[in-house]
Amino acid sequence: MTTTYRTLISATELLALEKQPQALLLIECSFDLADTDAGERVYRDQHLPGAHYLHLDRDTCGPMTGRNGRHPLPDRETFAARMRALGLRKETQVVAYDRQGGPYGAHLWWMLRWLGHEAVAVLDGGLAAWTAAGGPLSNHETPTPHAGDFVTGPSLSPTIEADALLARLGTLRLIDARAAERFRGEVEPLDKQAGHIPGASNRFFKDNLGPDGRFRPAAELRAEFERLLPPHAPSAVVHQCGSGVTACHNLLAMEHAGLAGSALYPGSWSEWSCDPARPVAKG
Repeated sequence: MTTTYRTLISATELLALEKQPQALLLIECSFDLADTDAGERVYRDQHLPGAHYLHLDRDTCGPMTGRNGRHPLPDRETFAARMRALGLRKETQVVAYDRQGGPYGAHLWWMLRWLGHEAVAVLDGGLAAWTAAGGPLSNHETPTPHAGDFVTGPSLSPTIEADALLARLGTLRLIDARAAERFRGEVEPLDKQAGHIPGASNRFFKDNLGPDGRFRPAAELRAEFERLLPPHAPSAVVHQCGSGVTACHNLLAMEHAGLAGSALYPGSWSEWSCDPARPVAKG
């Protein structure tokens, strides 16, 4: 009987899984917002054997209009076709990883759930944890697989759009995954204006990690997120960040902690802040 991984998978679990006959798809998502080609370069130098690479801008985002944020969601069927080209089937276990503590792996985790694919997990600790566990690396080009037959299903990842969020401000618990100084509006290196959405609480995504770069124990994460929730249930929580990417790290942490059902505001601050009619808070 095979095991399905739906949130995190450890390096030792992945090493064992690779010895099983189960269909497995490894995807590296490493990325650098300041140097958008860096992730692909390091992937080509060394990666998990058999892993494919997906580029944040090119493969997992749709076209920008100037008003839909820096990393808008792609067309759902277009992204499903991209995943089929990597061999995705209904029964495939997908494992995503990066070298930045999991935000880009978590983004792909969220997106596959958005397509309705449940068997997807993030390699806890990324490439560093893999090598620490004795996992090999390769610089060989991964062959193009036979196309898969994946078909989109009902989304497992709720979303909310800007107008609906604006109408419900004050009734939802909004959690912002950016660094504290960006949340407070003291600096803004990427977007048109500084600040945050009124009523949001700040939970920097890196607070989900321990010193070893792996996710902290589920019980610790649950206790910390529960302090942010009252009187809201997880289903009344909306996650956002700068552009809808690192917020997925908080979504993954909550799922790992048994607090399932939160939504993502995909446009996040980069979309919200481009409309001067929307309210902005600082401090």
